[in-house]
Amino acid sequence: MNNFFKTFFAALLALVVFSLIAFFIFLGIVAAASSSDKPTVSPNSVLVLDLSKEYHDFEQPALKINLNLKKLSTSQPNLYAVIQMIRYARNDANIKGIYIKADNNANGLAASEELRHAILDFKRSGKFVVAYGATITQNAYFVASAANKVYTHPQGGVEWKGMVAQLMFFKNLLDKLEIEPEIFFAGKFKSATEPFRVTKMTEPNRLQTSVWLNDIYGNYLKEISQSRNIDTSELHHLADSALIQTAHDALKYHLVDDLAYSDEVESVIKTFTSLGTQNNDKINFVSLDTYAQATDYKAFTGNDNIAVVYAQGDIVDGKNDDAISSGEFVPLLRKLRKDDNVKAIVVRVNSPGGSALASDMIWREITLAKKVKPVIISMGNYAASGGYYMSCNGTYIFAEPNTITGSIGVFSMMGNAQNFFNNKLGITFDEVKTSPYADLGTISRPMTQPEKNLMQASVDSVYKTFTERVAQGRNKSVAFVDSIAQGRVWTGERAIKIGLVDSLGSLADAIHYAAKLVHSNSVYISEYPERKNIFDQLFNSDDNDADDAKAKILSQQFGKEISDSWKNIMSVKAMMNTPQTRLPFEFEVK
Repeated sequence: MNNFFKTFFAALLALVVFSLIAFFIFLGIVAAASSSDKPTVSPNSVLVLDLSKEYHDFEQPALKINLNLKKLSTSQPNLYAVIQMIRYARNDANIKGIYIKADNNANGLAASEELRHAILDFKRSGKFVVAYGATITQNAYFVASAANKVYTHPQGGVEWKGMVAQLMFFKNLLDKLEIEPEIFFAGKFKSATEPFRVTKMTEPNRLQTSVWLNDIYGNYLKEISQSRNIDTSELHHLADSALIQTAHDALKYHLVDDLAYSDEVESVIKTFTSLGTQNNDKINFVSLDTYAQATDYKAFTGNDNIAVVYAQGDIVDGKNDDAISSGEFVPLLRKLRKDDNVKAIVVRVNSPGGSALASDMIWREITLAKKVKPVIISMGNYAASGGYYMSCNGTYIFAEPNTITGSIGVFSMMGNAQNFFNNKLGITFDEVKTSPYADLGTISRPMTQPEKNLMQASVDSVYKTFTERVAQGRNKSVAFVDSIAQGRVWTGERAIKIGLVDSLGSLADAIHYAAKLVHSNSVYISEYPERKNIFDQLFNSDDNDADDAKAKILSQQFGKEISDSWKNIMSVKAMMNTPQTRLPFEFEVK
């Protein structure tokens, strides 16, 4: 027994010592990271905008320990920070120009619009902007075309083929599995459930998709036309006739200024920076990450606080750090409403929608906040369905021309998998219940007609409330709102004409407007949700990290289309049983 206790306490002591050593090593790493020298920007520097990086509205920092111990917690600048840095660089004597890496563009349509406008504003300073890509995709070219000079590789080129919006349909798959979706919706354009009930677009969905896609394409051509001095009819013709097949075609039709290898583009940049063209004249390219650390680029450093709330992702009930959750956003908005130091709230919405109940809870808090201070809405790539629901009673609403918004409609979806279980798996069910509707929502049998009536009544009730909320917020009649609702999707530019949006503008425009409403020339910005500190990152994790990892693996192995399809199918679980106000799926325009 004595030997046992000796061994036990020796092991315990070793464990304690090891834990203490590990803890102090960790503290050393933290100290090293926190005490690292602030980088500097030397004269003749060139700021680099890499379009292959997706600049989210909000992103929690991710824990990464670099071997050089310079940085522990990394989070690339968000979109608003990137815009601020480009504007700051305009007057930074050390920055001579911007180099756009334009092979691919991971950013959405509205985000790309904001980046493009920031580049155009930067050019007005007289500084240069050069864009280069070995092969430049259409979405990348939209931003790159704002540059003074656009180059591509002699064996590369520019993608120029027009736009397409494609949906995947699962009805035949469900038929083969003998699974019957039971679907309820309000709004003839509410196409969220189409992939499960039909094999191709319905005519109303085809109509609305054609309208918003051509709106986006028209804006795309108009802006490129202005930058490249090519008539929009000619740009149409180039795509319709498939005339841009090689890099030489892109040069011939003036989509690019020259064909060059990357070293030749660097020689061009050297002439702009007065470095000469010798090999030993090294260009000081400055990444956005480095520039963020090196400069005090934030535009607002005054006395009056404007809170910027980033509402990004699906709208869900309960708590979820990676979504717009009622459990997180309701108390946050309530806290900001009651904080007298917060003079105005700007809500940046980037969401395809989600739970109708959560949307209504957040709508309520925005409505209450609006009574005591301005609540300005800034719409990003998406502010549709539930995203519009939560926004509709804002004091003022901004959107980009390419923002996808509207989709004022509701759906709910159930499923009958009785034949799948019986015929495919040999599984049967039996039950005892105390009330006729006790098992409402089960997938083990088809719904009865009274149950279907209850579900449709619930959807109709939510749709009625939704249209009433919009009518109240936009000062319209319910009848008018119903006429433009029905689940129909609109672009931001068209939404102004029908009264769903007040003005075109960016997040920066929304912040400036908020400052104007509170009569302040001296404001500072506080951003929410608050970012996790290093200890939260270490000791808190959630299931979404695993889901993101699975999606990444699928994307690497089978391509983005399969990965997106998997995420869409998995999202069906969140749609089951409760009314949803959301887009069909997040559109990807290619």
